[in-house]
Amino acid sequence: MSYDLIIKNGTVILEDEARVIDIAVNAGKIAAIGENLGDARKVMDANGLIIAPGMVDSHTHISEPGRTHWEGYATATRAAAKGGITTMVEMPLNQLPATVDRKTVELKFDAAKGKLSVDVGMYGGLVPYNLDRLHELDEAGVIGFKCFVATCGDRGIDNDFREVNDWQFYAGAEQLAEMGHTLLVHCENALICDGLGDKARQQGRLTAHDYVASRPVFTEVEAIRRVIYLAKVAGCRLHICHVSSPEGVDEVTRARREGQAVTCESCPHYFLMDTDRFAEIGTLAKCSPPIRDAKNQQGLWDKLFNGEIDCIVSDHSPCPPEMKEGDIMQAWGGIAGLQSSMDMMFDAAVQKRGMPLAQFARLMSTNAADIFGLTHKGRIAPGKDADLVFIQPDSSYVLQAEDLEYRHKVSPYVGWTVGARIARTILRGEVIYDLEQGFAPAPTGRFILKNQQQ
Repeated sequence: MSYDLIIKNGTVILEDEARVIDIAVNAGKIAAIGENLGDARKVMDANGLIIAPGMVDSHTHISEPGRTHWEGYATATRAAAKGGITTMVEMPLNQLPATVDRKTVELKFDAAKGKLSVDVGMYGGLVPYNLDRLHELDEAGVIGFKCFVATCGDRGIDNDFREVNDWQFYAGAEQLAEMGHTLLVHCENALICDGLGDKARQQGRLTAHDYVASRPVFTEVEAIRRVIYLAKVAGCRLHICHVSSPEGVDEVTRARREGQAVTCESCPHYFLMDTDRFAEIGTLAKCSPPIRDAKNQQGLWDKLFNGEIDCIVSDHSPCPPEMKEGDIMQAWGGIAGLQSSMDMMFDAAVQKRGMPLAQFARLMSTNAADIFGLTHKGRIAPGKDADLVFIQPDSSYVLQAEDLEYRHKVSPYVGWTVGARIARTILRGEVIYDLEQGFAPAPTGRFILKNQQQ
């Protein structure tokens, strides 16, 4: 049989194993996996490389329209392609207006035309002012919904994102359960975190360690426990965002063992940095929940290897550099990490700690695709989209600012030595990034809609 493309000699990460085997591609889909597959118009040699499913980064902030000067579709999706991400799912903030109804979804479709280097899915927002319009987002094709129970948004802007109270959360979760959606939640106790933060500022406690102390583990755990219970009563599937503590993961594990539909994610920065490193780097490493101490970090690694954390996501949340100026307490909280998630986690988890390749692929791709119904993504298997990333192991480089594709060339990882490289990224059978050749001539990414995944 003849194919469009055959990839030979790479170590391919399959569902439960990794082995040297060939992949055949036709019409953007994986057509066959095996040996002596036949002829192809193009043959690609991947000798010495690891071939993983393209990362499914199910937590990103792009900020277009309205705050495109923070980050835009063109720059963010190029960074994704360079970082081995083939599918990203965009949060309903920090763009303006927030993505809370049909009209605001359509604004994003228009803003992204001709700019997508990778495939992009979208979440709708659950906010206090759109409980009567959640159905519009479902009809528009969002693949999930996001809310905050921590304080969020600019109070001086009417159409910015807002946190929900317990009633709004419960009322929204009931509706989303009827629609069959998963609800993602940023979990920190708003009143306690705000109070502790105000107290620290009043007392002049403005260091990285003071910031972490103002958002202690119990504020995350309490919020996770609360929303899990409310979602259980509402009958809604739940996904806990960016869990930063092993105690937070424990709450998810407990609920899951009791039969509740609840999953969770964490982010590279919680595994790569601790509070002391945060203090050295400064405001570029500020995020919420915060980066915690080394003991907490080791506990997260244990949970990750034990299979209690479902997926790794970037939570890419950039801003203009001037918003990172000043003291830790007042600077914008968000990390620009999209481009560095795949290679840095491969180095840290696989090369330095011995994580099996199949588990790495599940964490970076497969589980997120399953959780959010991306039926054509996340696996190297016949019938799936030929979304692949070639990883060059044991190949160190130092990340420089000029290497970044973000709108603003800033990241806490600039200057870090990374022990693996993304050699090539393939989207639906076409090379979109190559370490030697650069980017494809034109963006070929598409929006992924829920109603196209059924």
